[in-house]
Amino acid sequence: MKFKKIKAGALQSTLFISVVIAILLSAFILLIQLHKRFDIQTKFIQETVENANDGINYALFYSVNLKDSISVNLNDEDYKSLKVYKDYWGVFEKVTSVSKIKTNRIVKVAFIGGIQPKDNRLALYLEDQNKPLVLVGHTKIAGVTYLPQQGVKPGNIAGHSYYGTDLIYGQKRTSNLLPKLVSDFYNTLSSPNLENSSEFIDISRDRIVSNSFLKSVKTIYSTNDIYLSQIKLTGHIRVISKTKIVIEASSQLKDVVLLAPEIEIKNNVNGIFQSIATNKITVGENCTLNYPSALMLKTKKPIQGSETENENSLSEIRIGEGTIIKGMVVYYGEATKNNHKAQLVIEENAFIQGEAYCNLNLELKGTVQGSIFASNFIANQAGSIYQNHIYNGNIISDDLPIQYVGLTFKDSKKGVMKWLY
Repeated sequence: MKFKKIKAGALQSTLFISVVIAILLSAFILLIQLHKRFDIQTKFIQETVENANDGINYALFYSVNLKDSISVNLNDEDYKSLKVYKDYWGVFEKVTSVSKIKTNRIVKVAFIGGIQPKDNRLALYLEDQNKPLVLVGHTKIAGVTYLPQQGVKPGNIAGHSYYGTDLIYGQKRTSNLLPKLVSDFYNTLSSPNLENSSEFIDISRDRIVSNSFLKSVKTIYSTNDIYLSQIKLTGHIRVISKTKIVIEASSQLKDVVLLAPEIEIKNNVNGIFQSIATNKITVGENCTLNYPSALMLKTKKPIQGSETENENSLSEIRIGEGTIIKGMVVYYGEATKNNHKAQLVIEENAFIQGEAYCNLNLELKGTVQGSIFASNFIANQAGSIYQNHIYNGNIISDDLPIQYVGLTFKDSKKGVMKWLY
């Protein structure tokens, strides 16, 4: 029998093909393993993100102590963890959720606040001080309205009567004491702790500063007046003056907090920021403070009354004509007798989309698209002061966007105001 010789080249080709097939099979097996590992890793990342969202949701439904980090029970493996931390940024409640699964770590930060019902939204809560509410001129109140037992009636100022067809366009209910904001709401208004700031900013040198809320706060501080002009500040930055802060129209402020005894916002300022003062906040004309912005004034001493207080020392928030504020305006102080001045003044054609809260005297000449909580109204017209009168003011609750999240009261349901960066 004859044997046919196989050429060496054919054997090499066979070995080469075998090696190629082995490599391809190995690569295929490796690809499957990598795909499985990638799939597991992707699921871990997705779960880490979901847990971080769950941490924010936890803070919406359960009480978290201020400046206290709590661990949320995941009923899962030890290599998974979720911690929630609550603090305040200005007057906004800030919640940080830190989710970890093995080497994956996701941090989410959000402002949260109180939400209103979709239907039967509150227009006005007027504290019962044994005086009726008097409406004059082209005043309109639309929405659920809480009134003193004496109710509401039309009035007359300098020959102008009430021109509406109804006194209240909505449900009328009986009020009592003014609702209280959450107790820890005011903790942010005490003297700020400068030791917590990891970095101070020199605005004579640094004119554009941005700081993530995932990093430590940066601070601009002075014992003298601070003028914010031709400057851009974004994020986790606070501006603190022992005397006064002035914001010029050339400034660009986003999500920063301003703290001073007196804050003056010049005409035509645009931005998103919080102004927190202890004596006076003045907002000029034609400004636009976008959502979520806040003006907050909490006095350190009682209001003494008109006979002992001059215009320069008057404690107030005044919002100029043509200004738009989307967010919240809060005045909180103590009054003695003979307080006949307005502590919160909303001028003609001024517009607030959100909430106004004043536990003393409020003068409304503009429009609030949302809700007002007030102890008393003042109308300063024709050289006279009219108690519990509204003259040409408007409160329209139904036009407030459903997505609005704002002031938090004791029994408020909470929602996310803004996701941070």
